[in-house]
Amino acid sequence: MTNDATPPTDQPDTSLTNVDLGLLANVRVSMTVEVGNTQITLQDLLRLNEGSVVELDRMAGDPLDILVNGTPIAKGEVVVVGEKFGIRFGDIVDPRQRIETV
Repeated sequence: MTNDATPPTDQPDTSLTNVDLGLLANVRVSMTVEVGNTQITLQDLLRLNEGSVVELDRMAGDPLDILVNGTPIAKGEVVVVGEKFGIRFGDIVDPRQRIETV
């Protein structure tokens, strides 16, 4: 009986990082900026109306989470670009990790 199994190595799996990203360059992903979150009861949810305020778990001025397809990739802060909001990237995940997790 022969053993065709390859012994484990300490080298990381680079299969995703060796992919020709040119093939994926035009794939659209969803980017979301998360201000914060909280949990409320269904009763409190039903009581919400115009002007209601719900406290979130994040302090004012804290960096916001930037997610791509639901996966955190960076922290950032809100900026104004013309008449719209934008996000200035701060702490950002290594490009290899971004590709592997998205």
